[in-house]
Amino acid sequence: MTDVFPAPIKNLPRADIPLDGVTAYLSQSQNHQLIFMCFEKDVALPEHTHAAQVGFVLEGKIDLNIGGKERTFTKGDRYHIPKGVPHSGKIYAGYADITFFDEPDRYKEQ
Repeated sequence: MTDVFPAPIKNLPRADIPLDGVTAYLSQSQNHQLIFMCFEKDVALPEHTHAAQVGFVLEGKIDLNIGGKERTFTKGDRYHIPKGVPHSGKIYAGYADITFFDEPDRYKEQ
């Protein structure tokens, strides 16, 4: 599954994301982060909040509950989670995306 991203992405630092079965690469900015993620296993995401997040689905499927509204996103879709809105979901094995976090320190390098 890590073949989703070409060498320039794979050469980025790995992001320290505490989820089993995820490979993530971190592009760091002074005021935001881009995370390139792919999942080898299903992952349940408990409800949580943080700064704004935008995801661009490259492969697979993710179910999200954003502020009480449930939706499924698949290849070619994008989602937006506004700042402070509670959200949860399920990420399925084979999922890959590019995620923008509107905060510079959401994740650290591995």
